[in-house]
Amino acid sequence: QLQLVESGGGLVQPGGSLRLSCVASGLTLDPFAIGWFRQAPGKEREGVSCISSRLSTKYADSVQGRFTISRDNANNTVYLQMNSLKPEDTAIYYCAVGKVPQFTCIMSARSFGSWGQGTQVTVSS
Repeated sequence: QLQLVESGGGLVQPGGSLRLSCVASGLTLDPFAIGWFRQAPGKEREGVSCISSRLSTKYADSVQGRFTISRDNANNTVYLQMNSLKPEDTAIYYCAVGKVPQFTCIMSARSFGSWGQGTQVTVSS
């Protein structure tokens, strides 16, 4: 059974950095796109970034240039490096696995079928 576990969240000051990790068990991630999503209190879930099996990446406009997604297939892990964090980045961050193997990624929640429990990121002084 596939299990995704996110970690790396926490409290950070504006301008700081965090690196989120998403470790998968029960499924080899290689053929699948992986996405990071976030949900802030009172707001809808939004796509942050995704990475395909061929390492193509996409980013939301709000994080472009500040966040970097990467994957380590040998360790079945995907990372989200977050720099220059802003208070508006405060949210619960979730990783998700694409529903089917694919060479591209679509940053839509409907394209992803398995989700982790999330990790809280709080950006505040």
